[in-house]
This record gives sequence, structure tokens and C-alpha cells, in this order.
Amino acid sequence: MGFCTREKVIKALVLLGFRLVRVHEHIVMIRENADGTRTPLTLPNHHPIKGSTLRTICTQPGISRSEFLEAYNQT
Repeated sequence: MGFCTREKVIKALVLLGFRLVRVHEHIVMIRENADGTRTPLTLPNHHPIKGSTLRTICTQPGISRSEFLEAYNQT
């Protein structure tokens, strides 16, 4: 995956349970987990987002490549 549009990345992360908290220089999202904990996620507000940056973003909350691609393709 080379470059991804910011909008599709956000939509895919929403499908994976994240909600948008803030958009400024960075985009802040958070996921409420079943055990009551929260998983924060911060991504750069770039357009487009590089594939290498996206891999790092997905690694933070433990999202697998296949899991992200499935959600991304649904958007």
C-alpha cells in the first residue's frame, strides 16, 4: 500500500471501533475496550498518509495489516 487518503483511513479506524476526538495538526482518536480501558491513537493530519506511516499507526493499538485492509476496503 503506497498512499492512503486521510478520509478513508479515518473511516476504516471508525469501523475498527475508534471515534474521532480532535482534528488539528494531528488527528486524535480513541477506542473504548470491552474491559473498560481506552486505546488512544494519534495520526498526522497529512493528505495523503504514507503506507509506512500507516503501518506504524496500526502497530500502536495492535491492528493487524489484514484487519486494517479489510476495514479500509469497506469504506
